[in-house]
Amino acid sequence: MGEESSRPGDTTGNTYTDLAAVTPEAYAIASTSRNLAREQVGNATAEDRIRQRCSIAVGDFSMADLMRFAGSPVDAGLAALERQAPIITDIRMVQTGILKRGHASEVVCALDYGEDIALARGITRTSAGFFALRDQIEGAIVVIGNAPSALLVVCDMIREGVRPALVVGTPVGFVNAAESKDALRAIDIPSVSNVGTRGGTPIAVAAINEIITIRAERAGHAGPGY
Repeated sequence: MGEESSRPGDTTGNTYTDLAAVTPEAYAIASTSRNLAREQVGNATAEDRIRQRCSIAVGDFSMADLMRFAGSPVDAGLAALERQAPIITDIRMVQTGILKRGHASEVVCALDYGEDIALARGITRTSAGFFALRDQIEGAIVVIGNAPSALLVVCDMIREGVRPALVVGTPVGFVNAAESKDALRAIDIPSVSNVGTRGGTPIAVAAINEIITIRAERAGHAGPGY
């Protein structure tokens, strides 16, 4: 299953934090879902919390068993957020879904970069965007929920010596999605991924948002938003 964390403070017991739940009704719904997920998934580690949130995101507890963690990804993500490292996403849906509270990192989308590279090389816009952002990937958090081609490009960059702080790679689909995640797990880099063709924006966003939430809790911000 990869490296996992069990340090104190990784789980919240009976307390619950949701930075997006800013009304009592929203908080009650989110809290009830999380309690169900704790019972079904377990609540021993920070990685369990990511499994919980990803399961809630797709409405299917079987998602928990598909999640994979390597290189202490929660600790790596928390350290990057403390440095205010940028968060680089593959598509705007992922960019939009990432919490803007609980951290001070800029959240950018690869689609806003590299149009000239895409036209010149005949490659996907997401792949071209990551090529264009190569210098910014060093030390950044990369979150890819939809584009296997982009994840393969990032894997190639890592093999060439570029070192993001954390890669959340959960692309969805039947063409290279499973293979790109296999490639990510074969590299020595902190990562969150899942097995197989499932994935997508909800999984990627859930994983990074749970790390952001853990950071907020450790800073003393618990309860329905802050």
